[in-house]
Amino acid sequence: MRVLGIDPGSETTGWGVIEGDARRYRLVEFGTVRARARERFAARLLKISVGVESLIEKFRPDVCAVEEAFFAVNAKTALKLGQVRGVVLLAAERARVEIAEYAPRLVKQTVVGYGAAEKQQVQEMVRVLLRLRAAPAPFDASDALAVAITHLHHTGLARPVKTAPARASLEALLAANPRRRAPRIASNATTPPTRDPRALTFVGPNTRQG
Repeated sequence: MRVLGIDPGSETTGWGVIEGDARRYRLVEFGTVRARARERFAARLLKISVGVESLIEKFRPDVCAVEEAFFAVNAKTALKLGQVRGVVLLAAERARVEIAEYAPRLVKQTVVGYGAAEKQQVQEMVRVLLRLRAAPAPFDASDALAVAITHLHHTGLARPVKTAPARASLEALLAANPRRRAPRIASNATTPPTRDPRALTFVGPNTRQG
């Protein structure tokens, strides 16, 4: 699977392309689509739209993974970011590319393991996961690659997985030794509720430049 990750920005929109699956993937290319701050905002939107369309035409991704808008104190900033996301989504939809959207906190949680991680931490983990000699820069590009990695991870988790060996052993043990019926007790007696040993919750553990 080839994924185009996008980190929308009103002046600099980061992008990164990786391919593979949840267990193994490699970097294809990354970069940014830049617009001048002095340009009219409508002109910037056009440049971003054309840039994303060119990327889709060049790399032919299976999925376009886009970072969702973060909470911004400045309403004007949030509105502009939403408009940038709009042209990115439109470009992908026009090209008939599947679209996936991920919250910034989920991206950080997936890549770093901490939902409030700093950009430098995300950048370094992207370098490690993609087995790069140098961290991808600028942050807009490393964030876009993180979004793409997040998509591969969550797509992989959606697939059926084998039962963990420890759980399989426990289930076999319980099947071979079914619970015996508890003896009857007087109706006026009270006993604390017993916990069903089968009612256990298991939490399983949870990824190159080629």
